[in-house]
Amino acid sequence: MTNTLHRRGTPEGLQEDFIVFALTAKGHNRKDAAPKIKKFIELALKHNPNSISSSSFYSYETGTDWSKVYDGVVDNSHAAANFSDLRSVKNFISVLKEADLGICINVSGLLEQVRQCCSEVGISRHSVEHSLGIIGKRDMLPNNQVLELNTMCGHGMVSFNLIAKVIEHVKLGKIDVKKGALLLAKPCMCGAFNTVRAAKLLDMARDSF
Repeated sequence: MTNTLHRRGTPEGLQEDFIVFALTAKGHNRKDAAPKIKKFIELALKHNPNSISSSSFYSYETGTDWSKVYDGVVDNSHAAANFSDLRSVKNFISVLKEADLGICINVSGLLEQVRQCCSEVGISRHSVEHSLGIIGKRDMLPNNQVLELNTMCGHGMVSFNLIAKVIEHVKLGKIDVKKGALLLAKPCMCGAFNTVRAAKLLDMARDSF
């Protein structure tokens, strides 16, 4: 199960939003897993990720010093890489298959695109999970413009008020969309926030009324 299943958006908007996780399970493959998680990070960095994260550290800017993400890995860590490009995801999955790290790999994205990636590299998915949506007083939720940005952090750490403030500052020309996306990404401690998609959503919000 992954909290990234709850991302909101149109099929077109979600076609550039993928997260690949490396996970372990206590009592099964967690012992001496740190080198395997580090290898996952090394391979991810070769495939143009938007961001890389481990359980303790994350980074959102290409060209950033990734050493803290790498050096902070221990046996019970998990790691994640966020992508906007389907070809990069497919190539990354292909090298992960070849590396055969012996840890769990979870790919989050539109089901058909993920199926296509797996099929093209010779992998048959053994399970599929998807969100059933939001149940309850949905009229109390903010608009979809805000929810699309908020749900890119599965833990809900990017607050509605912060999103509204960043959208307002973008509309007023106080910040550009890239800086706005990075500001929104900071509270997301899991590292699943897609800054490339966020910048596009902010650009759309700037032109809306």
